[in-house]
Amino acid sequence: MKNNKENFLSVAPMMDRTDRHFRYFIRQITKHTLLYTEMISATAVQNGNKSKLLDFSSDEKPLSLQLGGNDPYTLAECAIIAEDWGYDEVNLNIGCPSDRVQNGRFGACLMAEPELVAKSVEKMQESVDIPITVKHRIGIDECDDYESLKYFVRIVSESGCKKFIVHARKAWLQGLSPKENRNIPPLRYQDVYSLKKDFPHLTIEINGGITNLEQISHHLQFIDSVMLGRIAYNNPYLLATVDKDFYKSSTTPLTRYQIIENILPYVEYWASHGLKLHSITRHLLSLFIGISGTKEWKRYITENSHFIGQDSKAIINALSKIKS
Repeated sequence: MKNNKENFLSVAPMMDRTDRHFRYFIRQITKHTLLYTEMISATAVQNGNKSKLLDFSSDEKPLSLQLGGNDPYTLAECAIIAEDWGYDEVNLNIGCPSDRVQNGRFGACLMAEPELVAKSVEKMQESVDIPITVKHRIGIDECDDYESLKYFVRIVSESGCKKFIVHARKAWLQGLSPKENRNIPPLRYQDVYSLKKDFPHLTIEINGGITNLEQISHHLQFIDSVMLGRIAYNNPYLLATVDKDFYKSSTTPLTRYQIIENILPYVEYWASHGLKLHSITRHLLSLFIGISGTKEWKRYITENSHFIGQDSKAIINALSKIKS
């Protein structure tokens, strides 16, 4: 396996999942994997409650802010804000196919406008010292041939982007839901491998359909890095050995119980500040996947996390449901 100082493993940005509480939880499992925020629109960063949208714990780093937008100057302003806030990277979303995102003319539909994406990257990179990266599909609709993908990467890379995260499926902008676009279009890993051959000076990261460590190891023979999606949310303990196996860390992986122990003070802090326990515990539900008692753990957590005033005792009580 590679032993690279770069972040060659990451957890994808996922709406309603990769918030700061999930990221803190995952950081108890892996210290080195690059984490992403949920996608945040550039106009929201520009005009909204920046603390609510952007705050994070230093324990979550390394951390990338993913932005959605299409105006180069607004995106450049947001990149400056992200750098000042302490983010390690800014990622531009050119992969989301949802109607809401398309109506805002950003996300996957911008694959049809590589020059605009390039100008956005150029203005962002001119404004900050942290890396500007792009996450995109292998194509959209009928424009899904390799030469079009290669053209997109070439034009955008010439503007200063050195890292491309490629979802190895095309996106249908009409007729498929975002969920269907994550599953129905066939995976074409070879297209991503070909990008690395054609652009050896770029960092090429692969995303889509990767569900275990053996697949990660396989992909790393052909490209630089791997992004995990929903498997990291639905089975987070899959990441328990990645620091040891991929980053050559000498630290012993924590047990599931030790992970919960580590997160209890964090839960107490937020509970004391009026946060509903559910905002944190919803991310913990799948920690004991495959362990006897996991259904009871999930049920107890779910039934006892919505009440105001609940604290870490609910989690401790839920642990008694696990039959280790």
